[in-house]
Amino acid sequence: MKKTLASFQGLVTVAASSVLMAALASTAARAQEECLDCHDEAEVVSQTPHEFLDCVDCHPAAAAPHDEGMTAAQAAAPPECESCHDDAVADYQRSIHGSALDQAGESWLEGCVSCHGATHTLLAATAEDSPVRGMNLPETCGSCHADPQNAERYRLRAAQPLEAYLASVHAQAVEEGLDAATCGACHGNHRILPASDPGSPVHPTQVSETCAQCHEQIAATWERSIHGQAAALGVRESPVCTDCHGEHRILSPARKDSPVYASNIPRMTCGRCHGDLRLTDKFGLDAESVLAYEDSYHGLVARAGAVGMAQCASCHGVHDILPSADPASHVNSENLSATCGQCHPGAGSTFGIGPVHVLPTQAEHRGVYLIRKIYLWLIALTIGGMLLHNGLDFFRKLLRRPEPIAEAPANAPERMSRSFRLQHGLLASSFIVLSYTGFALKFPEAWWSAPLLLWEDSFAFRGIVHRAAAVVMVASFLLHALQLARDRAARDCIFGMVPKRTDLTELVHRLAYLLGMRRVPPKSEWLGYGEKMEYLAVVWGTVVMTVTGLVLWFEGPVLRWLPGWFSSVATAIHYYEAILAGLAILVWHFYSVIFDPVVYPMDPAWLTGRSAPGRAAERRPPGARPSGAKRTSQSVETK
Repeated sequence: MKKTLASFQGLVTVAASSVLMAALASTAARAQEECLDCHDEAEVVSQTPHEFLDCVDCHPAAAAPHDEGMTAAQAAAPPECESCHDDAVADYQRSIHGSALDQAGESWLEGCVSCHGATHTLLAATAEDSPVRGMNLPETCGSCHADPQNAERYRLRAAQPLEAYLASVHAQAVEEGLDAATCGACHGNHRILPASDPGSPVHPTQVSETCAQCHEQIAATWERSIHGQAAALGVRESPVCTDCHGEHRILSPARKDSPVYASNIPRMTCGRCHGDLRLTDKFGLDAESVLAYEDSYHGLVARAGAVGMAQCASCHGVHDILPSADPASHVNSENLSATCGQCHPGAGSTFGIGPVHVLPTQAEHRGVYLIRKIYLWLIALTIGGMLLHNGLDFFRKLLRRPEPIAEAPANAPERMSRSFRLQHGLLASSFIVLSYTGFALKFPEAWWSAPLLLWEDSFAFRGIVHRAAAVVMVASFLLHALQLARDRAARDCIFGMVPKRTDLTELVHRLAYLLGMRRVPPKSEWLGYGEKMEYLAVVWGTVVMTVTGLVLWFEGPVLRWLPGWFSSVATAIHYYEAILAGLAILVWHFYSVIFDPVVYPMDPAWLTGRSAPGRAAERRPPGARPSGAKRTSQSVETK
């Protein structure tokens, strides 16, 4: 009996529900028909994802007849999206958009329709023309965020985010039809929070996880790195993806304006932290490491625009950067051979011996530091002495104002033979090219370096020209040595370059005259102390520059068999010797052959073989013995 009663009650309930639903459907149908009598746009809803809904589902206030006291505000009330999309609406209300107010307490947003479009014509997110489809989101978001008035009114932080994103590698991929990051992929959809909120996907603590949605393996590698470990410990200064790659304008590493372009990494990326004195002091990092790299050969060539040259990531890694003490680090002493061997095949284990990223001004680099100290004193004393000597000589000759000599003495011999003039021409031209191309490497940002470095990113023009000039210089030196080996007259002339006691006597008398302690200048030897010092300096400088240049040129054997400090010392000697040689030519040689009043505007000996008349008149003929001096050797005329 009880079972029969229960069954009957169930049937009654079902029947009542059916009748109620039929009544509601009939009422809704009549209401829908009434809406369509006045509102044509209701017909459009049938083409949208909301086609299964009736007007009153979104506009419940309109369920009552309009003549039963409905106000205009009630009739025009926006749809109540939360009735179906309660989660999305709740997220939106908690988002920065849901609470976005300007200083006057107003908002430009109109709720859901601001992004999804008009209520009656909105499209599914997957529809091609939907404003919230991935590839359309930049334009949708940009309609507000790219508006300068909105940026000022709501104090938006990012400047021109739409323009920046459209230039990014992500936007290019989307344009090509690929699945790449758009606004919603990084910032979220409805619950968009400010970047300062720890819950935001673009908060520094969440960035790696956000990027990992597409770059999972890279993010995992970064998390194991020293940067990832520090970030996990809450070190807010530790760089995350956006610190190195940028935020909206993320560019391909192959683009020259990308912060991770090879030649930009030292300054724009790694240098931002490792060159910041506040951070290096806080974390005990080497404050000079970036400057030391830029001063190295790798850094100089990178500054000049070369792409293939080693930079921070080449040695330390890209995302897998670890401390040098970590056995897995690329710069661990056990791994240096493999790391350097990427560019220098055959690099030996001894190459890692010696300090790295050390400036020549730092005593830790003992060899380079000592070389620098010695050369600075040598340059100061040598060039200072030359300036003093030539300055006094110029001053005394101006006071004395000797009469110009139109013709050289009848017994004045040829000073430079044709072969010597050829060697001098090769040496002079190669020296000028070497100086220009060498100092262009040391000062790549200088205006006079720019023409030489135009092709540096694709063609090592400067280096090729420099090495070619070096070959010419060495060839001129070998030609000179060959002539001395074959020509006795040439040997006798060069043997005359050996310093003698008379040279010291002449120097003392000359200084006494220049200082006003002697009324008449001494008669110079045919090969005086000036020529002898200069010739010996040329020989010495050529040998030093050739040896150190070969060490730098043929780095393979050096890296294979010698420690790293050897190359650093050779580089320092090469640089400071170049400075000494260049200044000596400008101060000493150019004075004697150009600016000396007795030869001005130029001594033609390098062209004709014979000195200017004024210079020849200053000299004793070859073989003449100075008064009061013993005859020591016979000078021989150059044939």
